[in-house]
Amino acid sequence: MGGQIEVSELEVGDELVARVAALDIAKASAMVCTRVPGGGSRKRQEIQKVGATTAAILELADHLICQGVELVVMESTSDYWRPFYYLLEDRGLACWLVNARDVKNVPGRPKTDKLDAVWLAKLAERGMLRRSFVPPAAVRRLRDLTRARAVLTADRTAYKERVEKVLEDAQIKLSTVVSDIFGASGRAMLEAMIAGERSPRALADLARGAMRAKRDDLTEALRGRFDTHHGYLIRLYLEDIDRLDAQIADLGVHIETAVRELDPAGPDPGNGLRMPLLERLAEIPGVGRVTAQNILAETGFDMSVFPTPGHLASWAKLTPRTLQSGAKNTSGSTGHGNPWLRRALGQAAVSAGKSQSFLGARYRRLVKRKPKKKAQAALARNLLEMVWHLIADPDARYRDLGTDWYERRTDP
Repeated sequence: MGGQIEVSELEVGDELVARVAALDIAKASAMVCTRVPGGGSRKRQEIQKVGATTAAILELADHLICQGVELVVMESTSDYWRPFYYLLEDRGLACWLVNARDVKNVPGRPKTDKLDAVWLAKLAERGMLRRSFVPPAAVRRLRDLTRARAVLTADRTAYKERVEKVLEDAQIKLSTVVSDIFGASGRAMLEAMIAGERSPRALADLARGAMRAKRDDLTEALRGRFDTHHGYLIRLYLEDIDRLDAQIADLGVHIETAVRELDPAGPDPGNGLRMPLLERLAEIPGVGRVTAQNILAETGFDMSVFPTPGHLASWAKLTPRTLQSGAKNTSGSTGHGNPWLRRALGQAAVSAGKSQSFLGARYRRLVKRKPKKKAQAALARNLLEMVWHLIADPDARYRDLGTDWYERRTDP
């Protein structure tokens, strides 16, 4: 035997859980498999079907407590796992949510709800499952708020695009001259057209500020076939846009309050008042207050869940998989991860890549030898690692290394 031998000593039984329960969850019910010690070296297995109502879940919780169950595991099936997880957790049971992709059954075996629950219980009692991150209730409420804001923002963008389509149908080329047709000047022109004004010169005279220098171009762009039908449609869309603006602003107030209550950087007796976490995160290039709020809602405020920045980046699927076989050593795709977090980090990475900062210089170096998407993913990982340090250490502050950091480290 000429090869190198790798030897490890493992303690027997450390990963075994004596009393487990596993739930295969559907919309209206769940199949529950409970495995507890029986006589001698045998296991006592109990399988039952439980409804998804509150009364049925609470009755199940009492039954599991009487059985002395140490761990309850369940697959993340759509949103149907939430009532089971929350109610069982409230009763003091240790609950694990696991990714269904990690607990696939052995190919060739019959697949039923009962067999899936048994298989999940066997994996749990042998310590072969990885726990998914489920934030505490306060962070979950913050998540609901930030995700609702993102959805309403997307809806508002859709209504703005509909207004643009109506203007194109009316041969009004306002967007070719005005960068934001919903700004002060654009909105005044839209309101005037809805009110019945058809003179291009009169509409162009409504321009404000720097837009007044473009009145000749505006006059030409506003010459079209706008009629009462177009005005009626735009009025409907503008009302929806105004309604969404008010809802988004109200959500912003609630999000600010929630983040302030969860911020671990409170008063420090030794150093006076610490800088709020949201403001420290907003110092990172590309990360504004809204982006910082979205990131905190997805990662939470307790970095003890992620021992290192690499653990957090791996959970967010920003770390390429290692694929090694024989002499061939390659890397696989990063995966999908949390779409809400990836979207926030992606937007921040794009902004940071354009900035005159260390992150901007790093992006410009990466994009010379990597595709743009990969360079942005690498920058998103750097941003998330910075976020980890700022959350983990209430006294940490972002310090930019400068655009010439790489040049200063290179020996000429």
